[in-house]
Amino acid sequence: MSELAVPPDSPPVPAHDAAIQAAQAAAWASGVHVRDLAKMDDLEHLCALIDEIWRPDPANRPVSAEFLRAFAHAGNYVAGAFADDQLVGGCVGFFSAPATRTMHSHIACVSPRLIGKHVGFALKVHQRAWALSRGITAINWTFDPLVCRNAYFNIAKLAAAPAAYLPNFYGAMNDVINGGDDSDRLLVNWPLTADSVARACRGAGSGADAARLRAAGAAVALDIDGDGRPAVADADRRAPTVLVRVPLDIETVRLRDEPAAHLWRRAMRQVLGGLMANGGQVTGFDRSGWYVVQRGTAAGEQSADRKARP
Repeated sequence: MSELAVPPDSPPVPAHDAAIQAAQAAAWASGVHVRDLAKMDDLEHLCALIDEIWRPDPANRPVSAEFLRAFAHAGNYVAGAFADDQLVGGCVGFFSAPATRTMHSHIACVSPRLIGKHVGFALKVHQRAWALSRGITAINWTFDPLVCRNAYFNIAKLAAAPAAYLPNFYGAMNDVINGGDDSDRLLVNWPLTADSVARACRGAGSGADAARLRAAGAAVALDIDGDGRPAVADADRRAPTVLVRVPLDIETVRLRDEPAAHLWRRAMRQVLGGLMANGGQVTGFDRSGWYVVQRGTAAGEQSADRKARP
């Protein structure tokens, strides 16, 4: 189960008790317990797990145990998921402006041996409960918009809202996951007290239905051609709903066809980045690899509707 406690002198947060229950349920369903990490041996194990997953250039590791030790000591979020006594996942976040209300989630990882066990979900739901206990109302983070499973996880399963397309955010990243490609990222915002997020953390997230949207008149702006490469389309500008497709497994594309991976990066930057720069809002993701974007008046109406809800 999840180990969570309300810090002394913290302001009461109405959503906190329900968030703890959701975190405990998610941890139980995944067969893990989640707890804060502060001891050096735990932090070294987390760094080893991150290195195992990313296999980075040794001169440019994503994090170090010393770095995480300073983070944890300063009161930031450093947590690990354990199956029995073995660390199988971790998540790291730090306070961001405004410092008393917002957190940036920097990195999250799960051992490849537990993929499909929903350990990542348990970690994020734990992070939400931890944040709410400290009066934090929003968490943001970035992910590679080309990674289909991450887009589904963040947008459909967690109900996080994409806020901006960030070209080459970290510069070129030379590791097994990024393959030396530009590090374009999608910034998402997770409003912790929103009804949609509370439902998602209870396991009631929902994906989009691209086939139904196409039948209803949604325009396709990016698709996949017969060779698995991006096919940019001249989407009907009158259509308020636009669909943008990504490969199901961009990591395999990077390993087998590096030029195609670079084409996908440029196409995604042009299409999804362009739509968002012009006011389009990502409102959903279909597990089969489709972003749903509302543009123009439709995007404004949906945004106003979300802001009006408690």
